[in-house]
Amino acid sequence: MQTILSIKPMLAVLTSLLAVPLILLTGEKRPNLRESWSILAGIVKFSLVISMAPLIFSGHTIEYTLVTFYQGIDIKFRVDALGLIFATIASFLWIVTTFYSIGYMRANKEHAQTRYYTCFAISLSATIGVAFSANLITLFVFYEILSLATVPLVGHKETPEGIEGAKKYFLYLMSLSKTLLLSGIIIIYIVAGTTDFKSYGLLQHMQATPLLFWAFFLFLFGLAKAAIMPVHNWLPSAMVAPTPVSALLHAVAVVKVGVFSILRVVFNIYGIDMMARLHLGITTAYIVSFTILMASFIALSKDNLKARLAYSTISQLSYIILGAVLLTPAGMAGGIVHIANHAFSKITLFFCAGSLYTTAHKTEISELTAIGKKMPWTMTAFFIASLSMIGVPPAAGFVSKWYLALGAIQANQIPILMVLLVSTVLNAAYFLPITYKAFFQKETVPSHFLPNHHEGEEHVEIKENLMVVIPLVLTAIISLIIGIFPVYFLTLAQEVIR
Repeated sequence: MQTILSIKPMLAVLTSLLAVPLILLTGEKRPNLRESWSILAGIVKFSLVISMAPLIFSGHTIEYTLVTFYQGIDIKFRVDALGLIFATIASFLWIVTTFYSIGYMRANKEHAQTRYYTCFAISLSATIGVAFSANLITLFVFYEILSLATVPLVGHKETPEGIEGAKKYFLYLMSLSKTLLLSGIIIIYIVAGTTDFKSYGLLQHMQATPLLFWAFFLFLFGLAKAAIMPVHNWLPSAMVAPTPVSALLHAVAVVKVGVFSILRVVFNIYGIDMMARLHLGITTAYIVSFTILMASFIALSKDNLKARLAYSTISQLSYIILGAVLLTPAGMAGGIVHIANHAFSKITLFFCAGSLYTTAHKTEISELTAIGKKMPWTMTAFFIASLSMIGVPPAAGFVSKWYLALGAIQANQIPILMVLLVSTVLNAAYFLPITYKAFFQKETVPSHFLPNHHEGEEHVEIKENLMVVIPLVLTAIISLIIGIFPVYFLTLAQEVIR
């Protein structure tokens, strides 16, 4: 394995930041040009990320040191297989989400659109910064930038509910990162003299001590973006944000930064050997299994579509961590691949929720009776993405769950296998009734008696918004393609655990 010095990682981080002044300068007066800067920056960012793939597939890593403050404390970038997986997903989905945002924000006549696109660009820069971080210090810096940049997005509507959601989001994430996460980083630096990520784990040759055992849980709960119970409550509260923001939170950036950072700690700080010696793997597996099941049960009780999707996200995120901490080849591969599979499937589901709101002004599941006949593209995409979440072949989620199940068997953890089976049944229980209601349940009450009906609305034909529908159809198709042809992400996953 060869380490190659290149400025490309930093350029990939900076691309969307360079778009920020251009977005601000064009502003509300020239919206087409403003949005073009976002799209162009997204394409350039994605191109830079993909250009590094051949070297990573060859087993090399790419590094670039920006600034060194003190021995073992620097801002440094490192591209490896795990970082490339996350960066590929985030950079590609930024392009798709930008197109979706144009349709959504204009159709709903949202205010402060320039601020929205500005914060979006900063958020994606921070996300790639986390993906390409070479150590815990760099990761922490970009993790905090992401928290700050997404607060205005969560409170975008500026309603009392929106402001309250943004406050809770800010307080949860910032307080836990400034206490638990920072404490964990300090402990690692004191013990190891550095916080650099190593392929087999920074601590692999260290003595297994109680301090390192408890320090791991500082990371597990300090990285609250991963939404492990009981530090999950910020996520449902953040659903007051516009749907493209929810998609950003749940599929592209925020929550994925949380689970990705935990995987960095598992693989590149502790390492598989230290995790096993401290018995952290199985302990963590049972903690996240509780989150998987409880979040699924709560999702069943939610009638609001975005709330149900939020609790589904809390559950699905823990699959990623579960796979990693099983410490078996199949389990780790399943957890890593689920980063991609969940991203494309969940962003599709949130796009569909936004389409329902934009076109039909529906937010509750109980309102979706026969909506599939009026919005066939939206609800078909929803059905495909929900199959992926359940784990039905050939959708992407099947690949994840297959490897996770194999990993549980390899680890001889039959209780974990049962958790996977029960959670799959729960996934089906809270997703399939939505499709049934949309396509097969007949309307029994005239539209003018419906609670959310407005006078004259029965004469308005529901017509899907093309700018909103095309991105969700695209991501639904991709979730099928990466289920049928999972080679790209599986190869990178094998490179991570090699």
